[in-house]
Amino acid sequence: MAVTATTPATRPSTAAARTGAAAVTAALVLLVAVLAVVDITQGTASVGAPEVWKALTGRAEAGDSSVVIASRLPRMTAGLLVGAVLGMAGAALQAVSRNVLASPDTLAVNAGSYVALCVAAATGVTLPLLASSGVAFVGGLAAAAVVLGLSGLGTGTVRLVLAGSALTLGLTAVAEGLLLLRPRQTEGLYKWNQGSIAQNGFDGVLQMAPIAFVGLVGLVLLARRVDALALGDDAARGVGVPVRSTRVTAVVLAALLSTAAVTLAGPVGFVGLCAPALVRPLARRFRAFTRSRARLPFAGLTGAALVLGSDVLLRAVVPSGTAVAVPTGVVTSLVGAVFLVVMAARARDTAGAMPTERLRIRSRATFLTTTAVLVVGLVGVTIAAVLIGDAKLLLGDVVNWTQGRSGQAITFVLDTRVPRVLAALLAGAALALAGTLIQAVTRNPLAEPGVLGVTNGAAVGAVLLVTTVPVAGSWSIAAGAFAGAAVSAVLVFGLAARGGFQQNRLVLVGFGVATGSAAVISLLIILTDPFNATKALTWLSGSTYGRTFPDVVPLALVLAVGLTLAVIRRAELDLVSLDEDTPRLLGLNLSRGRLGFLVLSVLLSATAVAAAGTIGFVGLVAPHAARALVGRQHVRVVPVSVLLGALLVCTADLVGRTVIAPAQLGAGLMTALIGTPYFLYLLVRSRR
Repeated sequence: MAVTATTPATRPSTAAARTGAAAVTAALVLLVAVLAVVDITQGTASVGAPEVWKALTGRAEAGDSSVVIASRLPRMTAGLLVGAVLGMAGAALQAVSRNVLASPDTLAVNAGSYVALCVAAATGVTLPLLASSGVAFVGGLAAAAVVLGLSGLGTGTVRLVLAGSALTLGLTAVAEGLLLLRPRQTEGLYKWNQGSIAQNGFDGVLQMAPIAFVGLVGLVLLARRVDALALGDDAARGVGVPVRSTRVTAVVLAALLSTAAVTLAGPVGFVGLCAPALVRPLARRFRAFTRSRARLPFAGLTGAALVLGSDVLLRAVVPSGTAVAVPTGVVTSLVGAVFLVVMAARARDTAGAMPTERLRIRSRATFLTTTAVLVVGLVGVTIAAVLIGDAKLLLGDVVNWTQGRSGQAITFVLDTRVPRVLAALLAGAALALAGTLIQAVTRNPLAEPGVLGVTNGAAVGAVLLVTTVPVAGSWSIAAGAFAGAAVSAVLVFGLAARGGFQQNRLVLVGFGVATGSAAVISLLIILTDPFNATKALTWLSGSTYGRTFPDVVPLALVLAVGLTLAVIRRAELDLVSLDEDTPRLLGLNLSRGRLGFLVLSVLLSATAVAAAGTIGFVGLVAPHAARALVGRQHVRVVPVSVLLGALLVCTADLVGRTVIAPAQLGAGLMTALIGTPYFLYLLVRSRR
């Protein structure tokens, strides 16, 4: 009797759940349809809904019909296709990795595709759209393979995304270097990289649609196996599911879907992260959405709504003449960055905190020898940087210049070259000191100003001031950079402090803030100077080009103050870097000390950005190398780290402006090529 009593009660419940899922799906379809209609009616030309209807029915005038058929309908269709494939790709990646933060963006799939296309463009080879799609697919799949191989599946919700985000930074640096080196061959790729769904006709959509269809069908056919993975690897093997091949196949299909989107519209950021996140609460309420065959198409619909909604919102808020220049991907990246920060702040890293480094005890002789070697190396690199360049000089020329007895040509060369060398030296030292302070305070060996978004926040403040007040001076730019860095730091450290600074959550929140800041910078550049991407890339690549002596004065003063305070408070730094309890037992106000060191690190990072642009990973590499060389006492770590940072950035600046002369690469690009592999190495080592 119990069975017959519960069965009728269960059936209506299941039927009600299916009815509710169908109603939600119908509502989403209606929303997408409304957004599509609104998107068609928006634009610079005065073509409203009546004209659109006449164009669709073949009764419109020639001008109105061409606008609708050649521009607006393809744009709307591209938005639908791009959003749908990214939403499904994100849902598939999250399912097979059991990682709510996995997406084509955070696993570097989009970055790999972008770099592959940049390499193809830089070679001067013109490829048809389908061939470009193949190149992008290889690049995206290779990047995903690197991330999955380095981080491993099931080692933590956050760690997988840390590897992807770090690889994205490195690949982006490679792409920016190619854009600067081959500006004619790669013209337009910077704006395309922001993700624009604007189309000229239906050719692109029609060529990418079959690729998207193949990816969708493949994922639907794989759905049962993917659902089995949710039970755990052992349980999936128990029911006969080949775990490894299922994961590989799903990642390949997700990369294929992402490739179609990147080829058609460029990297439209974070749709693959946001769409599945919006579906997840519905899956808890409606059982139908827990199955991949229903969840994947619904995530695709949600992605389409996100892309079209972003495009509609952009054109509704921004004047139509300006909105044309703003890629839709900038809006989705801003929304996605907020999603990433919120989800990272709530996520648990099952791998735990990063392990602390082994305590190394080094002798005084080792410290003195290391310092002497670094000083000699730094002097040598500085002399080489002053003498070598587009015009080679002698030491006698420099001596005459210092005494005011050099010729006009030599005076001009040194007046422009010496400030560049000073900016590189001081910026490297400041960033290294900032990284040392942050790693000590947070006790997180992955923390540094660039990774935590402080550097990009400072860049937002500086770029905002430069674009709105072109006559702003050095001190004003430094103040703007500090304001931007302060806002980013408050957001990152405030959210991370709730769960403890040792958590990898701190770094991932920083990546989210850095991503949002980069989107804001792109928006400022496009709105104020859309045809001068080279100038923007030069700034963002950490170039010292065009620096003058007044530009480095704020940085020199802040660095002098920072070094003095770090040396005076060296014992407090040692205590803070140990644990939470020891400083309190010794009567130290931990919160006040931590806040003071963080403010100092933000100030150092901001002035470094104001003087030399965005330079990443120096604050990661220099403190690590210093501790490996001289131990963990900050009375030794601080000077060695500062010397290493100055040496690294000065060398990167020298190599970037001489090896491929007359072309130049910013020091930030060179340090990213060094720092990205080192960051990934630290992640791999922490797994062991």
